[in-house]
Amino acid sequence: MTRRSMLFLFCLLLVLLTIAPAPAQQLSTAQRPKLNAYTTVSPARDVNGKKLSPADASANSLLTTFTYNVVSSRDGNSYTGVMVGQDPFGGNFTPTTVTSPIIPLIITTNSVAVRLSSGGILATAKGVTTFDPTAADTACLSAPNDIPLALFRQSPIFQPANFKFGPTFVGKTQYIDAFQRGNFWQLVSGTNYHTLVSPQTFNALSLNLAANDALAIPPGFLGSCGSLGIVNINTLGPILVNLLALEGVKTSQFPIFLLYNVVMSIGEPNNLNKCCVLGFHGATGSPIQTFSPIDFDTTGLFGPTIADTSIAAHEVGEWMDDPFGNNPTPPWGHTGQVAGCQGNLENGDPLTGTNIPPVKGSNGFTYHLQELVFFSWFYGAPSIAVNGWFSDNNTFTSDAGPVCQ
Repeated sequence: MTRRSMLFLFCLLLVLLTIAPAPAQQLSTAQRPKLNAYTTVSPARDVNGKKLSPADASANSLLTTFTYNVVSSRDGNSYTGVMVGQDPFGGNFTPTTVTSPIIPLIITTNSVAVRLSSGGILATAKGVTTFDPTAADTACLSAPNDIPLALFRQSPIFQPANFKFGPTFVGKTQYIDAFQRGNFWQLVSGTNYHTLVSPQTFNALSLNLAANDALAIPPGFLGSCGSLGIVNINTLGPILVNLLALEGVKTSQFPIFLLYNVVMSIGEPNNLNKCCVLGFHGATGSPIQTFSPIDFDTTGLFGPTIADTSIAAHEVGEWMDDPFGNNPTPPWGHTGQVAGCQGNLENGDPLTGTNIPPVKGSNGFTYHLQELVFFSWFYGAPSIAVNGWFSDNNTFTSDAGPVCQ
């Protein structure tokens, strides 16, 4: 394993050790999550493994970004960060479009779970299972909307829909663009301010993983409608970094590795206590390449709110507002998937598992989109967002409050 790969994985492990599952919701037994859902981030680092400042990361990137400076009313300190797009504070309202290659991953595992111990360890046997986002799935989906890749491309992550946050219509546009307009509404309302992602589908890539690196939970096991793949993130992470170069993705682009009903574990895939990471956004190399593996999940194992594009909303939203994973904020926490304290602008983590109202696409499929928190939630009131809100479905009615301890 290369030094860079070891640093990449070490960073992921440090972040995962600081987070915990969201509090259980009031759900029926059938609806309750059978497995815990997490996300994480791999920040941009230098050759020595030190996390880069937002300014240094931006200087080493070809992404279209702007730098913001803000004094937080939560602690009185000044903060500088970088976001994708044009500067809403500077009055530059030229629309930005970033190409987003979608790289479907066809994952084949060579072991299957046969028994679960009281300690959360899966006993396994030999067995081949393939997870293919380009193929029709009639177990968890229904025709004509039964091909995950097509559903992903047709989703509000990439296609326009009408978005209204409370009483305010913010536009017919992609979800993350609608969020970003709402994020800075008091600065950009009535203007042509947009930050869009343009999908470009690449050929699918096939990965055949060894039995000790990946396994499959079979249909019905733990209540899944279909199979669920679990892949060791220590195995998958370096593979993805290598694929970025092999596929010729440009560093000005934001590639997404599309997984279908495949999640990641920290270490051994048979240990459910170290599962499940459904997506992360990372930044690697020089110039810096941002990227994200994202699970399009239909298993039902993570509860009713973690489904189809909820993880995509989380990761694409975090990439847009914290592309290099290093925008500093006053410490916050004890919410969403964060049990302790964090000091970064990861706008999905505080509300992991909480969604906006479902959105029906033009294909008739009903999409799930995670609620995201606004800029002002991190840095403090008063809010510059739409309606003076602090999250885009008004779950948070005030900022993050006193500095987390």
